[in-house]
Parts: sequence; C-alpha cells; structure tokens
Amino acid sequence: MEAGEKKRALKQRQVLLFLVLLRFAQAGFEPRHYSVAEEMESGSFVANLLKDLGLEKGELEERGARVVSRGKKINLQVDRQTGDLLLNEKLDREELCGPTEPCVLPFQVLLENPLQIFQAELRVRDINDHSPVFLDKEIILKIPESIIPGTSFLIERAQDLDVGKNNLQNYTISPNFHFHLKLQDSPSGILPQLVLDKALDREEQPEIRLILTAIDGGTPPKSGSALVRVEVVDINDNAPEFAKLLYEVQVPENSPIGSQVATVLARDSDTGTNGEISYTFFQASEDIRKTFQINAESGELLLTRELDFESVQTYTVNIQATDGGGLSGSCVVFVQVMDLNDNVPELTMSTLNNHIPENVQDTIVAVFSVSDPDSGDNGRMVCSIQDDLPFFLKPSVENYYTLMVNTALDREIISEYNVTITVTDLGSPKLKTEHSITIWVLDVNDNAPTFTQTAYTLHVRENNSPALHMGTVSATDRDSGANAQVTYSLLPPHEPHLPLASLVSINADNGHLFALRALDYEALRAFEFRVGAADAGSPALSSEALVRVLVLDDNDNAPFVLYPMQNASAPCTELVPRAAEPGYLVTKVVAVDGDSGQNAWLSYQLLKATEPGLFSVWAHNGEVRTARLLSEHDAPKHRLAVLVKDNGEPPMSVTVTLHVLLVDGFSQPFLPLPEVARDEAQTDSLTVYLVIALAAVSSLFLFSVLAFVTVRLCRRNRAASLNRFSVTDGNFPGHLVDVSGSGTLSQSYQYEVCLTGGSGTNEFKFLKPIIPNFLSQDVERVSDTNAGFRNSFGFS
Repeated sequence: MEAGEKKRALKQRQVLLFLVLLRFAQAGFEPRHYSVAEEMESGSFVANLLKDLGLEKGELEERGARVVSRGKKINLQVDRQTGDLLLNEKLDREELCGPTEPCVLPFQVLLENPLQIFQAELRVRDINDHSPVFLDKEIILKIPESIIPGTSFLIERAQDLDVGKNNLQNYTISPNFHFHLKLQDSPSGILPQLVLDKALDREEQPEIRLILTAIDGGTPPKSGSALVRVEVVDINDNAPEFAKLLYEVQVPENSPIGSQVATVLARDSDTGTNGEISYTFFQASEDIRKTFQINAESGELLLTRELDFESVQTYTVNIQATDGGGLSGSCVVFVQVMDLNDNVPELTMSTLNNHIPENVQDTIVAVFSVSDPDSGDNGRMVCSIQDDLPFFLKPSVENYYTLMVNTALDREIISEYNVTITVTDLGSPKLKTEHSITIWVLDVNDNAPTFTQTAYTLHVRENNSPALHMGTVSATDRDSGANAQVTYSLLPPHEPHLPLASLVSINADNGHLFALRALDYEALRAFEFRVGAADAGSPALSSEALVRVLVLDDNDNAPFVLYPMQNASAPCTELVPRAAEPGYLVTKVVAVDGDSGQNAWLSYQLLKATEPGLFSVWAHNGEVRTARLLSEHDAPKHRLAVLVKDNGEPPMSVTVTLHVLLVDGFSQPFLPLPEVARDEAQTDSLTVYLVIALAAVSSLFLFSVLAFVTVRLCRRNRAASLNRFSVTDGNFPGHLVDVSGSGTLSQSYQYEVCLTGGSGTNEFKFLKPIIPNFLSQDVERVSDTNAGFRNSFGFS
C-alpha cells in the first residue's frame, strides 16, 4: 500500500514538473496588446488578426479560429473572412476591472489543424461615464465653538468609479464667512478639508449649511454635491483615541454571516456627553459598507455578507470614533481573507468533435482548458480519463488539453464510447470535476454484404402461374445506415443463350425471386444463375450467391399414341390368320408420355371389342394378342378400343381404335369384303341426305387433320428451341428417356406408320423415327429401344 502511495506521489510530482516547465516555455512569448474604449457599440473594430498573426487570407476559416477567455469573460468575435477582431457586446470598464488601472483582460486566439494558441491582452480605456457621488447626501459636522480659526475638519469624500483624469479632481464649497476648502492629496485620492476662517459663536449662529461640490477631470467635467451641516456645540477639548491605530485580522472565506471580524476600542478623557463615543465607518466604499457592519456602541466589526477570496483578498476598513462633543479619532482595520479549497476545478470545452469515423487514428476529439480560481495547491490540478479507452490526453499550453484517438476504432465492435474527463485539484480536501463526453463512431463501408448461403436450391413445379414467388435470397451487412442498405440484382448468366431476364426477376429490396412465366419441365428441367447483393456505400461493396432452380414435373401431358396413328387418312388394319395360336401377337400399341417419373408410367387396357374374349391386351407393354383359337364362326372384322393411361395424379388417358381383319392366310391377296347389298327401294331423298352427310363428315375430317398437323409442327419447333437451354451440370438430371419395359418413349421421338394396300398381301411398313439432335447418350438409349420395336413388329 505504501508503495502504491509513493508511486502516485511520484506521478503527481511529474505532472507538476511538466506544468512548471510548460510555463517557463511560454514565458518568452510576449502577448499581443490591443486597446478599446469602454461602452463602444457591438461590432466595433478592435484589430486585424491576419496582419498581427502573420496568417494568409482564408487560413482563419480553414483552421476554425475562435477567441477563448477565462476568468473575466469578454465577448469577442472573429470575422474569419477578413480577420477582423470585433466586439460582440458593450464593455463596461468599471464592471470588469473596478478601480484597477490599467484594465487589461487576457484572452487567447485558438487555431486548429495544427493546434496553435496565441496569447493576447485587451486594454479597456476609461471614458467619463460616471459622475462623482457622495455616499451620504448630508454630512454633519459638530464643531465646538471654542475651536480656533485655522483648524481643519475632514469631510467625507465623494466616490467616482472612473479612473485617471476622469476620476475626481477638485472640490468646491459654497461661499460663506466661516470656512474655506483645503484639498489634501493621499494615496486613495484627494481628501477635502474644511478650514475654519472665523471663530464660531453658537449663540450667534448655531448651525451653518454649506454645499460641497465634487468635480472630475473629464471632458466635459461631471460633478456631484452634498449638504454639509455644521452644528456648533459647546467646548469639548479631548478627542477620542484608539488603543491601536492599525488592527490586522485574518478571516476564513467561509465565515458565516454575522460573525465577529474584529473589535476596536477608543477612549475619551472627557465626561458626560463629551465622553460618550460612537463608532462609524469613515471614508468607506460601498463594497465595505455592504460587507461589514460596525456596532456604534461596542465597536464590534461584524460580517454582513459572505466573503470570497477569489473576488477580494483584502479589505481596508477606516473606523472613526466620535465623542458627544464632536471630536473624533480614527483607526484602520486591515482584513485579510484566507483562501479555502471551496472552488471545484472548471472545465471549458473549446472544440468538440464527438463523431469520429472508424479506421482512423491520431484524430482530435476535443480541445478544452481547465482552471481553478483557488490559490496555491488549491488551484493546482491534475487531469485524467479512464484507462481502458482508445483515447489519451495530450497537455498543451496554459492548462489546455487535447483529447485524441489513440488507436483505430471499429464501429462493428464498439459503436459508442463514454469518456469521463476528471479534473482534480491538489487541495485538502481534494475537489474534482467530471465532464462526460459521448463519442459516436461513424460507420465506414468496410463490410461487404454476406449471403446466408453460398448456394440456394429452389424447387418450382411446372405450369406455375406468372409472378410466382419461387423463394428468397437474403444477405446481411454489418455496417449501418446507407452502408448496410442491401440491393439485390440478377447477374449475367454464364450461359449466354439462357434467357434469364424472361425467366426470373428479383425484388431489389428484399431478395424475393419470382418466375416471370410458366415453366415447362419438358422444355427446361433445371437452370442456375447468380444473384448479387450490393450495399449503398461509397464505394459500394458486393457479393454473390448461386441459385439453382429445379423444375418439378406435373402430369400435364396425356399419353400420345405413336402406333397405330390416329390421324391417318385411312385406318390401319391388322391382319390375323385364322390359324393363329392363342397368344399370337396381333400388334403392339406404341405410346409415349411427355412427363417423367410415375407420370410417364403407362398402362394398357382393352375397353371394348367386337367379340369379347377373343383378344387381350398386355397391361405393361401394350401388346395385343389372341386369347384363344380362332374358328370359322368368328367374324372376319373386329374393332378393338384400347385405353392408354398414365400413372399421374389425376391420371390422363387416351383411347386408340384398332381394326383387325381375320384372313385365311397371308398368301392370298386381301380383297375387301363385299358390302351388304343396298336396298334398291331407297328413295331419292334418302340418297340426297346421305351425300350431304358424307360431304360434311369428309370436310370435318380434313379440317381436323390440318389442325393436328399444324399443332404438331408448332410443338416440334418450340421443343427444339427450348431444349438448347437445358442445364447439363452434373448435379442436375439430363434429358431423361424412359425406355423400361413399359414401352414409353420420349415425346421427341415420332414415328410414321402406314399400311400399304397396293400389293396383293398386306404388310406393315414402319419408317425410321424422326430423332432431334439430343445428347449422344439419349440417342443411344432410344436407338436400342427402337431396335427392340423393329424386332417385335418387323420394322424395315
């Protein structure tokens, strides 16, 4: 503990030594002197700082020049454009300095960047703005009639707040036969004395009234007067005498009102009324009369208001003792006010910049000065701040300090600091002042936005509605304000042929992703793109993330029958020999579904047959086979309705019609069966109706065929254009073709099938599939499937 106290005492001695050395360093710099008359109007010119300080025009504005004063405040302002030092208010010399002459007020001119402080003094010249005033408008003199001519009598002098030649210079008295005026010089001014010229006679004239006039030396001179009333009394030949002519006392400045300061004592050898003594102030100023009170009977000097060492350190009180006969004597009480540590240190903030950008150091936060009006150790001060802050105090001249940034600040770690400046004096007990400053760290755009994920995967079902909200990307920025305002955007895709602008849009404010149009799984199964997040700082910082969109299949495609073709001009007929065994392969219904997965799993079912039980359809591959042996009694023509249905939810289906013709053998040419003889008894009107109906059906059939061909061509072109944008990344499935035992094929494969009837025997001719330019692996798988079909159906 003793070691800690020694260390603390050593630090205090070091600070005191630094302050002493600093004062010696400044001792060589003479302050600049300026002069101005009191009561000049606000805005009056004092001096030009540009010339006096040797500065360039505009430097005052750049360096933030300001005038700082301590103690007696003077209100000056600096015109930073012209450099003129101007008064900001009227100055009253008597209020600022009282009787002190010359009236010199120190102040400092403070410049920043770099910090410079110029010492200066302003002398306030006195003008004759006060008239002499007698504190007592009526002065009573009691003069015994036995006083011989030539005797002098002191008179209460007048008070004039002005100084120098404007102060009191002369006294005059009204014309009379008994007295003339004598002026006596003294350190406190001219003292008027009445000199008796003619002996008094109480019986002849018991009272004499005179007008005493005080005149100052101003131009024009001002004056004040008082009534001097001389009362002639009987003979009193002994004047009061004080035990001591000088009383010296010391009074603490915290003495309570009403406390006794001193007691004076005078004695008079006379008896009766001539020996009765009364004590009064003599030649006392207004300040002394307000501060002290004299007991007229006991001579006790009492305190009537609080003392303040910082305002007045000493009082000189003249006390007069007057007996009943009018004779008087005087003494002086010298009161010395003892200083106590009753003033806390004062901190004056000159410059404050409490908004500091981050990532900078050696920046000035505040410039301030400290003062303590006490004296000795009571007025010596130590200034400090907390130890755990990135700031430090740098001492300057004349008790000025600079609060500076010690290390670079980081707003993202700490955005606000509370700095407490503590100023402690060295008195006993020690008094201190604390001044708190809140410092806000301004944000600098040093953090880029960060996405919550580096890659996003979105699943969107096909046939979505336009403007569908697919998902959201989100990024955060550790900065604040505009530096943390994140704006989202779509970045140009790596694949130049991907029409990203027509597929996806992003909300720049919240990162919501929207589909601009309905997606088609069969055309575009997956794609990816990059999104960017940029803040609003300067310069702006940004980051990006990858977004993968997987299109989910929907059961939006009904099975499509490749064989037998349903839009042929003439139906295809399947030939079956009557000698066929049960299980004979009549034909195979070939169908595909543009969907994928279970939406493309096809099943086949025999809905309707001319002769039930003769034929069966295999559910998984669509093969139509005979269910039993054929007989002579079976009809030669059969019509089969086969239902092709996928496994979607809800399922979609299509019905295909097969025409089967039973023949005795493939070696005999097929001849159309004879039609049933028409009834020759039909009327002509029936014939007309039949012709009209036939024409209508033919026209409708022709229109349907043209419409079907047009639709198919449009779909083929659209599929060819969209398939170029399929994403082939290894993470996404490519163009899938289901060639499993179900017999389904991709919708991009088309077969042309026809039945020729020109030769004597009917035979199938399957043309090669029309295959678009897909990936090699898809072509290879499809070609294998086609080979199986050719083996089953006899493709050529």
